[in-house]
Order: sequence, then structure tokens, then C-alpha cells
Amino acid sequence: MNKSVLLAWIAAIAATLGSLYLSEVQHFIPCTLCWYQRIFMYPLAFLLGIGYYYHDEGISRYVLPLSVIGMLISGYHLLLQKIPYLQQFEMCTSGVPCSKDYLNWFGFITIPFMAFIAFSIITISMIAFVRSSKETK
Repeated sequence: MNKSVLLAWIAAIAATLGSLYLSEVQHFIPCTLCWYQRIFMYPLAFLLGIGYYYHDEGISRYVLPLSVIGMLISGYHLLLQKIPYLQQFEMCTSGVPCSKDYLNWFGFITIPFMAFIAFSIITISMIAFVRSSKETK
């Protein structure tokens, strides 16, 4: 099985465990967009693990839609935090605002940034897997 699937699986596990750590240990309350990102990330940890174990050659068909949509949501969330003008379009109307920064390492690493990176790693890994699968046929 391709190493790119393993890399995608590790990224999904890290993102899932990281989000659980932030909410359950650090007690950061997830905003609405964080919940949407979780909805798309958590299944990836299971799907990629099962696909890797069973050497599923068609794994990209059900992983790519989840990772691309998650990447779009986290990208929007990141822009919402970093561009003040967009906060007028913020969809989080109750609870924690989506523009709130719980952490901001080095001035740019935020929770949505980390989610965006994880979704991007998964997406790029799946594209690489598809390309390498076509080359071997």
C-alpha cells in the first residue's frame, strides 16, 4: 500500500486527537465552524485506517470529498479570523464566535490553520495516491 495513504492517516489521527485534546483537556469550546471541521475530519481517521489496512485502491473516492470540503471550511474559518472585514459575515451567532483565537502561535498558527494544514496534507496525499496508482497500471 502506498505511503501517501499512511501519511494521510497519520495526519487525520493527529488532527482528531489534537482537537479532542483542545476541547477535553484544555476546555476550549468549539465554535460552529470547528464542529463542521470535526464532522469532516473524524471519519477520515477511521476511513483512512480501514483503507490502509485492507489496501483499498478506491480509498480516494470517499476520502477526497471529505478532505476537500473540510479544507474549504477550515480555509474560510482561517480567513474569518485573520481578516477583520469578514467578521461581519460571521455565521456563529450564539456561543463561541468563530473569529475567536484560543491560541495564536508565532502570530499565524491558529486552530483553523492547523485543521487547514491537516486537510491539505490528506488531500495532497490522496491526489498523490491516485497518480501513483495510475502509473502502476
